[in-house]
Amino acid sequence: MKNLIKILAVITLTMSLTACSETDSTDSKDGTKTEVVKDYSYQKKATKLEASNKKLKKSIAKLQDQIASNQDYLSQHDQTQYSNNNSQTASTADLANLKYTGTQEIVVNNNNPNFSQEDMSTNNGAWQTYGDLDNLNRATAANAMLNASLMPSAKREGLTWSPTGWHNKRISSGWLYNRSHLIGYQLTGQNNNPKNLITGTRSLNSPEMLAHEMDIAYYLKQSNSHYIRYRVTPVFRNDELLARGVQMEAQSVGDDAVHFNVYIFNVQSGVTLNYADGTSQIG
Repeated sequence: MKNLIKILAVITLTMSLTACSETDSTDSKDGTKTEVVKDYSYQKKATKLEASNKKLKKSIAKLQDQIASNQDYLSQHDQTQYSNNNSQTASTADLANLKYTGTQEIVVNNNNPNFSQEDMSTNNGAWQTYGDLDNLNRATAANAMLNASLMPSAKREGLTWSPTGWHNKRISSGWLYNRSHLIGYQLTGQNNNPKNLITGTRSLNSPEMLAHEMDIAYYLKQSNSHYIRYRVTPVFRNDELLARGVQMEAQSVGDDAVHFNVYIFNVQSGVTLNYADGTSQIG
C-alpha cells in the first residue's frame, strides 16, 4: 500500500510538471503578438516523466492484481478455516465422511465434550451402559460415569468375539487388527462384550486410544471421589463393516483435569483398508 501511494504521488507530480510546460501567446498594447518562450527544461522533464508514467501505471495495475490475488487467497484461506471448524463441530455422520490426511487424531468441537449438566450428574454413582448392536451387528456408543470402583482387579482374559470387519492378518509390525474395546478393560472390567468391541487397527488401539485411557486411569486412581463422564462412539460410513474411526469424549467431574473430545482415524501405516468389509492390502 505504501508503494501504491508513492506511485500516485509521482503521477500527480508528472501531471503538474506537464501543465507548467504549456506554451501561450499574448497581445501587446500596440496589437502585436508576443510569444511566450517554452521552458524546454521543464518540457524535457515532463516528457521524461510522462514516459516513465506509463511504466508506473503498469506497476500500479500489477500491484492491484497482486492485491486482488492476495485478497482471493485470504478469502479462500478463511473459507478453508471455516470448513475445518465446521468439521470439528460435526455430527457422527459428518465425521464418517472426513478423509484421513496424515494426522490420525484430530480435535472435535474445540476439544469440548458434548455432555449436558444432567449427563455430568453423579447422583447414581458410577455406572456403564453399552448401546445395542445395530442391524449390521455393529457396535454403537458406549457410555459411563467412571470411578475407581468400576476398575477391575482380575487379569483380562483372551477375547473370542469377532466384531464386524474382522479380517486379521500379519503385517511387518505384527497383527494388523485388534479387537478394540470402546471402553478399555482397565476402566470398567468389560471384556468379551460384543457391544463394547470393534475391529480396530493396532495404531488405533495403541498408542492412540490407550494414551487417553491411561490418563483417565491415572486420574481415577488418585482418589475414590474422582469421577469422569466418558463416551466412546464408533464411526461407520453408511453400511461399511469396518469403522472409519472412533470419537472419544471425557470430562472429569468438578474440574478439567480430564477434558477432551477427539476423533481418531482407524488407519494403519503402510496398509490400504477396505472399509466395506475389513479386508486389506499392503502398501
